[in-house]
Amino acid sequence: MLRGFSTISLFAEDIQAAKHWYTDLLGLEPYFERPVDGPLAYVEFRVGDYQHELGIIDSRYAPHVPPPAPGGVVLYWHVDDVETTLETLLAKGAREHEALTVREEGFVTASVIDPFGNVLGIMKSPHYLDVLAGFSGREPA
Repeated sequence: MLRGFSTISLFAEDIQAAKHWYTDLLGLEPYFERPVDGPLAYVEFRVGDYQHELGIIDSRYAPHVPPPAPGGVVLYWHVDDVETTLETLLAKGAREHEALTVREEGFVTASVIDPFGNVLGIMKSPHYLDVLAGFSGREPA
């Protein structure tokens, strides 16, 4: 039934600032931008090995009232080096949400709150690498 992530949506009051922050973080420009009656309302990036969609929506269009504090679902992006990635995110202005944590052999997680109030999880996952190797015929890293 659930076949995979289609689009991950983040929200930001300052969509231009979020666009610039994520462009700098990801090292790529959004492939899609949507103005609605003038100002930018939505940007979308293609990210990672599977080209997942990361959308950033102007919070004026959020289908819910923003919570008083970041929380809820945490999506973890696979990274090769959690410690270095966490340091990079913090240097770019994110705040620590969950400290670097070794879960079990080979699994390491951490999460931050981006400058726009979204929780961004990072993880080193042997499962991710095994699946990627299966699709690509590559050896897991």
